Amino acid sequence: MRIRQHQDIGLALLIGVISGVIGWMVNMPLPWMLGPMIGTTLAAILGLPVRGPGQLRTIVIPVIGVLLGSAITPDLFDRLGSWTLTILLLPFFLALAAGVSIFVYRRLGGYDPVTAFYAAMPGGLNEMLILGEAAGGDTRKIALAHAARILIVVTLVVMYFGYVLGVRSGTDGRGIVPLSAITLTNGLILLGCAVLGVYGGRMLRLPAATVFGPMILSGIVHLIGWVEIAPPTVLVIVAQIVIGTIIGARFVGSTPRQIGHDLWIATVASVAMLVVALGFAEVIALSQGIPLSQAFLAYSPGGLTEMSLLTLALGQDIAFVSVMHIVRITLVIAVAPATFQFLMRRKR
Repeated sequence: MRIRQHQDIGLALLIGVISGVIGWMVNMPLPWMLGPMIGTTLAAILGLPVRGPGQLRTIVIPVIGVLLGSAITPDLFDRLGSWTLTILLLPFFLALAAGVSIFVYRRLGGYDPVTAFYAAMPGGLNEMLILGEAAGGDTRKIALAHAARILIVVTLVVMYFGYVLGVRSGTDGRGIVPLSAITLTNGLILLGCAVLGVYGGRMLRLPAATVFGPMILSGIVHLIGWVEIAPPTVLVIVAQIVIGTIIGARFVGSTPRQIGHDLWIATVASVAMLVVALGFAEVIALSQGIPLSQAFLAYSPGGLTEMSLLTLALGQDIAFVSVMHIVRITLVIAVAPATFQFLMRRKR
């Protein structure tokens, strides 16, 4: 049984790598994430024996946190004041985006109120599954809704950056950092950030602890000058391939008809939320002078890991975008149950 699982994981990663290479060859925007996402999603729809590399995720996620922390620079504290309005508008964005999404899942999808509510919340997949199941929702539909949202949001955001804004990747030939650039000392320090960051983040009960904990420690060691190296390009590419493969493999076990229906509903809901996000991003860009590209990434309702990695790969402001997504997910987890109870009482 275990050998079969390893074979399925190996096939998924092989498809992910091949899809990434094809995406790179055809000059696809962000090929190393988008290619594996598309490739493994198609494999899942076709019923191929693929399985997401969940064990690799436990390794890759802290590494991504360390990579994100390496992009934090001393001028971060000078820019904190310009983030105030973005944070203040987040609750209003969440209310409007979630409201539109709930309407889509109820009216177009025919979901029951509990399932529609937790499928529409732009929070973390695992957290929304737990809360939705406790409230009596359909966990399969909630899981597929969030998997589809992440897939669609990342795809559409990449396409928007690549074909509308003309931004394809922040790592061109001049910016490639070889793996050999990491010294033994730097490697040990960054490894310590990954391990201790996960442990400390869980102890402190930080949101998305496996990303946020290593990111904080990595940011600290880079700010004080213990480590100055940028993320090696190969690590960024590997992380993208693994995450892209995991996203696509989440659709394994569902019939093509189920996936088609859920993808269609999720596409409508995700596009609606992205339109709302773009509207709020325009307000931030015009009033605060923050680039529209970064404001849009900050409000795009994808997963924290996926959007942060996307921000890193596109050469955007990691600290700004990551903090906004951490605040977003924390707000959703904190207020979703009480909001649902309030809405149910009003209907009675």
